[in-house]
Amino acid sequence: MLSDLINKLRNRRNLTKDEIVQAVAFLIDDKTDIEEKAGFLIALSQKGETVDEIWHFAEILREFSISPPIDESLRTKPLIDVCGTGGDKLGTFNISTTVAIIVSSADLVVVKHGNRAATSKSGSADVLESLGIKTALSPEESVEWLKKYNFAFFFAPLFHPAFKNIAPARRLAAERGYRTIFNYLGPLLNPARPNCQLIGVPNPDLCEPVARALQCMGVKRGMVVCGKIQSAENKTVTSNYKYIDEISASGPTFIAEFYQENALSCSEINFAEITGLFANAEDLKGGDSKTNAEIIVNILSGKERGAKRDVVLLNCAAAFLVAGKVKSIIDGIHLAEELIESGIAYKKLKQLVEASKQ
Repeated sequence: MLSDLINKLRNRRNLTKDEIVQAVAFLIDDKTDIEEKAGFLIALSQKGETVDEIWHFAEILREFSISPPIDESLRTKPLIDVCGTGGDKLGTFNISTTVAIIVSSADLVVVKHGNRAATSKSGSADVLESLGIKTALSPEESVEWLKKYNFAFFFAPLFHPAFKNIAPARRLAAERGYRTIFNYLGPLLNPARPNCQLIGVPNPDLCEPVARALQCMGVKRGMVVCGKIQSAENKTVTSNYKYIDEISASGPTFIAEFYQENALSCSEINFAEITGLFANAEDLKGGDSKTNAEIIVNILSGKERGAKRDVVLLNCAAAFLVAGKVKSIIDGIHLAEELIESGIAYKKLKQLVEASKQ
């Protein structure tokens, strides 16, 4: 019974892999009471998820997903996903989605996994649709898009049909003020199984365990970040910080990263000091999907020259580094600037929009 596992979690005891198999079976079963499901997710959150729990949940849940038929010709290339998990409650525009489009314009294959809004006004699926980019790609269509355009969106509900019975419990937990393991499992459940990942999380304590879970799942190159961002307009104010599920351009960013067979390393870096780029929380405010789509168009077309562009450049640089495209963050920033200034990034956006009309 799920109640037995709830009691174990309330006693601060970790779950075994076999118990996680049982838990998943209860969670995806439409006969299990929603209150009980939410109680389990809340109890797990209150205890705190271990690396093994995160890894095993992802591993087991992924078995219920639909896998796109990606062949070895693509698998030999860097397949990268760029994703913020949400949950920082800052109401920013869709930074990771903007980054994903720019990265795909650099001849890198982007396997963007996402959903509609859960903790914001505009999720990745919402803003892509407002841009005119098709999100409801079949497994076969997604592979064709990867081959033709270096980009495909993997809409979570289409690739994870079993999750429809978990969603109500997640909403109930959220209504009660609890984030759950599913808040950051999403990037680990990408059905395309990327070999490179840049993931943003809303709490620095999650950086290392999520990165170690990625390693356990066979990802070759990964970076998990959580930025500390100023929530005041005055750059001299240092006491008023919040966390953002991206690399910050106004405070230190906590990073857990690994490359190929190298050991995982953890660090804290203030990229604003290194690069001269700056963006505080107010600078990055977005709105609904239409508003955020306009912001993305302005960035990609070169019209936006301020803070929103700065944070995109910085996160693009990290994605390029993770994918092995550049050797440093500074080189990555220069590459992102070049892609925007040359019109290549905007051309990629128009290509994806045109492809969506076919």
